[in-house]
Amino acid sequence: MQLDFPWLLHRLGATEFQNEKSDSSAKCIYLSIRLDTFTFGSKGEIMNLADQILKLKREKNAIILAHNYQRPEIQDIADYLGDSIELSRKAMEEKDAKIIVFSAVDFMAESAAILNPEKKVLLPTPGARCPMAQMLTVEEIKRSKSRHPRTPIVLYVNTLAAAKAQCDVCCTSANAVEVVSSLKGDTVLFGPDRNLAEYVQRKTGKTVIPVPDWGFCPTHVLFQPEDIKILKMQYPEAAVMVHPECTFETQKMADFIGSTSQMCKFAKESAAETFIVGTEEGILHRLKKDNPSKKFVLAYEGAVCPNMKLNTLERVYTSLKEEKHVVTVPKPIAKQARKALDKMFELT
Repeated sequence: MQLDFPWLLHRLGATEFQNEKSDSSAKCIYLSIRLDTFTFGSKGEIMNLADQILKLKREKNAIILAHNYQRPEIQDIADYLGDSIELSRKAMEEKDAKIIVFSAVDFMAESAAILNPEKKVLLPTPGARCPMAQMLTVEEIKRSKSRHPRTPIVLYVNTLAAAKAQCDVCCTSANAVEVVSSLKGDTVLFGPDRNLAEYVQRKTGKTVIPVPDWGFCPTHVLFQPEDIKILKMQYPEAAVMVHPECTFETQKMADFIGSTSQMCKFAKESAAETFIVGTEEGILHRLKKDNPSKKFVLAYEGAVCPNMKLNTLERVYTSLKEEKHVVTVPKPIAKQARKALDKMFELT
């Protein structure tokens, strides 16, 4: 698949990409923001705000779930830190908290709301939307199902609730191979990330049909083999680990391919002292914290998801204090989407 066009635009700056080969009306708006433009505040201000958030958590019986791509100061105050599958499980298992503050992007907070209908789920920044999730519409799914009747459809959790309600089972990058392998038949529909679909096809030997044909993560397609080759010259003993949302050409450069949680496990268990990392830069904070004696180098310094970085301590504090930006999913959609999420947990 040729992704040079969106890759080039993203590296240049803000991109607006309309796939001309698809009859889908899906449109991906993606803003590229340099990490050094973010305002983090002084150390004292951050600590003071963090203390206020922790106090509010106790008063309101709340917990904070944060994705591995969140800002370091948010990761440091989170009750649970992880990737999609880890946070989904924590959301489902949580029994005591009345409020869940989900510091991530829209589809993750939606999943938490679906799995915890009796709890109030807050998304600190309503505009924190996953570009990939916007690429897959319900209409696109229905067209694909009509073209491939009786073919099971597996959707990455990086989809909106309305899309999940149309599938047979969900998966994450950590369990996609396991989920697809467990299904009967040798063909599946899979969306929305084409690179992950191709990775699953190589691992399972099944025919995996991407839906839509061109879905991708704007951050992960930034990683290029040439960048890794140059870094390997500088760090010849380094282990290369990349996310399966990266292109196949980049995956071929890797010693390890996996989700962010799997990368964290690999880094801990590996004898390597230096790692070249092919995923969003937020993971570096956790990797360095968990492995203080090891060195981690981002494979491309511009690999920042601006949507993940929209969440700030200020927004977490305001959302929790005012209990604003409550995530709701219509009951009929939530009921169907819950079946697909439960099926994932059943299979894995």
